Amino acid sequence: MANGAMIHARIDAETKKEVKNVLDTLGLNMSEAIVLFFRQVALRKGIPFDISIPNDATASTLRKSKRGKELHEVSDVRHLMRELSD
Repeated sequence: MANGAMIHARIDAETKKEVKNVLDTLGLNMSEAIVLFFRQVALRKGIPFDISIPNDATASTLRKSKRGKELHEVSDVRHLMRELSD
């Protein structure tokens, strides 16, 4: 980017590590991901995803799943689809 502007941002080390792992899997580096995000903000004239505060039930479920509690596992996609259709 010939006339690129520099942006400096601070983020906690654990979040940076988690994001880097995801971006590595997607084949993106941090700069590419930030450029992608900014381009989407400009294109959509806003944040390109919903931002909301979860209700109590959703927040509780998210905390439990993060701890690996009360998860439901299936052996494969067919099994999942059968369960969803019942």
